[in-house]
Order: sequence, then C-alpha cells, then structure tokens
Amino acid sequence: MSFGTDFRNDWQELLAAEMEQPYLIALRERLEAEYELGSVYPASSDIFNALDYTSYAGTKVVILGQDPYHGLGQAQGLSFSVNPGVRIPPSLQNIYKELHDDLGCPIPDHGNLIPWARQGVLLLNAVLTVQAGKANSHQGLGWERFTDRIVTALGAREKPVVFILWGKYAQAKAAFIDAGRHAVIASPHPSPFAARRGFFGSRPFSRANAHLRSFGSEEIEWCLPPFPKDMK
Repeated sequence: MSFGTDFRNDWQELLAAEMEQPYLIALRERLEAEYELGSVYPASSDIFNALDYTSYAGTKVVILGQDPYHGLGQAQGLSFSVNPGVRIPPSLQNIYKELHDDLGCPIPDHGNLIPWARQGVLLLNAVLTVQAGKANSHQGLGWERFTDRIVTALGAREKPVVFILWGKYAQAKAAFIDAGRHAVIASPHPSPFAARRGFFGSRPFSRANAHLRSFGSEEIEWCLPPFPKDMK
C-alpha cells in the first residue's frame, strides 16, 4: 500500500515527525494488513488527499467530518466528497440544499468537492480510513490523535481560519481551537437524522465568507461547476 510519509506541500515539515510516532507506525502496520484483503476505504493512495489538495498556509476554511464513506467507490479522502460517477450521499444532498438556500448556487449533479479543496477548504475527516460496510470501524485506532494534531497546528497559525463544525463529533475538536482568534461555525450535522434540527437555515457558506472578508482573505466560490474538470 502507498501509505507514505511525504506530503506534496508545507504539511510535510509540520507532520513528518508525527508520522514517525509509534501510534501511527502501529496504525500503518494494521492498515497494511487490511488493505491486502481489499477491505478498507478510501484507496490507500487517497488517505491524505485532504492535506495534499489543501496546504497548511493555504487553508482558509476547515470542514470536519467523522470518517470516510464505507460503500464501494465512494470515499475520496475528502470529508463529505465522493468520487465522480458515485451517487450523491444523503448528507451531501442536504449540504447542497443549504448551499442553494444560502447562496443560490445550483444544486450540482455530482458529489466531488475538489474545487472547494483547491480554494483552501480543508475537507478533513477525524478518522481517515474505514472498513468496507462498517461505519466508524476505525475509530480509536489513532487517527483522532493525528487529526487533533492537524487542528492544533491550524489553531496555532497567525492567519485566522474558519472552522465549520457539523454535529457533536466535529464539535469535539473545538477544544483545540482558539475561538477568540479563529471563527467557529457550529450546527447540527447535515445527515437526514439531524439536518432539520438546525442545520437547514444555518447559512454556513455565507457566514464563512463574511469571516474571510473580515480576516482580509479571499472568499470561497462555493458554487460548484456542473461538470468537474481536471479533478486529479
């Protein structure tokens, strides 16, 4: 498996030492065995896509998810995003509904959020892998410690970041965020079970852009193109 220790950008310097910590070495060994059986998502080469697409210095907004989609071909290594040609999951459908109500964006016919990642939206799951068909199956193996380190590093950055925390699991990461320096937008999760309890109407996209303007950062173009191009 290509569970490497190198990143394509400035995360390399920040996380190289972390990648050699005993807990991550043990996790890597476990994953190597599971990937050999073909039972883990996303593809091993996509595990760190969130970091590879969005640099540390370039991060403007963080959208925290829980763990990858566990269906065949879905997980892309980016929270809430799915590979082209994959049916849009219910949570992402609700995100698109809120995006339309918030900013008037047309509802896309795909679930690929790479255009957001390329603009500085870090689409980070708290847990970066999952067993096929078994949601939350890799919780407690060490990924949470690794992603805590990522959030802590962003929280220590001089340039402010907007953190979008949907649901209690993501909101637990608020302990690592200085809300006096950064912006935190919290609401219920967009899943069908919770979206009507406060996610709908929360206007996270316009609020995120308002915070970015106040920080002197360029806003995110949240409206997605109907036919993604150059997605690699």
